Amino acid sequence: MKSIRLITYLVFAISIAGISAQAQSTDAGKNYPDPSTRFVKPIEKFEAADAKKMPPEGAIVCIGSSSMRGWHGSIQKDLDPLTIIPRGFGGSNMNDALYYADRIVIPYKPRAVVVYEGDNDVAQKVSPEKIADTTRAFVDKIHAELPDCRIYFLSVKPSIRRWDMWPDMVKTNELIEAICAEDDRLTYIDVATVMLDEEGMPKKHIFKKDDLHMTRDGYALWRDQVRPVLIEKELEFEQQ
Repeated sequence: MKSIRLITYLVFAISIAGISAQAQSTDAGKNYPDPSTRFVKPIEKFEAADAKKMPPEGAIVCIGSSSMRGWHGSIQKDLDPLTIIPRGFGGSNMNDALYYADRIVIPYKPRAVVVYEGDNDVAQKVSPEKIADTTRAFVDKIHAELPDCRIYFLSVKPSIRRWDMWPDMVKTNELIEAICAEDDRLTYIDVATVMLDEEGMPKKHIFKKDDLHMTRDGYALWRDQVRPVLIEKELEFEQQ
């Protein structure tokens, strides 16, 4: 009888351990790549430009991956009359934004920050939960130095190339939106919905040939979603 109970216990324990390990593996996803060895050249390029002419304090820093980097050429015009400091660096993820905030966000003493990350995070198989945790860490880092700074998070965009990842991107967006709902200083801006057609698929014409990066039509959609929010919340703080 004792041996039967022992075998039953061992089978139960192994089953529970297996379920637990599977859950941890599913929830954890992959770790972020080491941010300290990434993007040295673009960050140093920003700092070299700052050494020649430091951007004004109290502006709006726009940080993020290649989708933000691709907006550099027109973002100031699109968001006029707000003063914008574009600091997107292609290929980055939320952990990279967190790591480099000390160098390309906080030194400008911005009144607001606009963030586009999460796209590459999901592609790197980082779980939505870990992306959300890193988002919280980014917020905490900014508010530790700039407690009144408002932060706007753009939703992760859908794309043709990464359409199979869309469910994880939707989950990531839901978690980030929930984080923003907890703090009046945080705002979630949905730029994803307008990028989908009537059948719920990514609009073909707003993407370049790589089916990932956006054409001007894509950025026009972003402008029409982002600008009204920023004008409503930030125009009164614009330095005259």
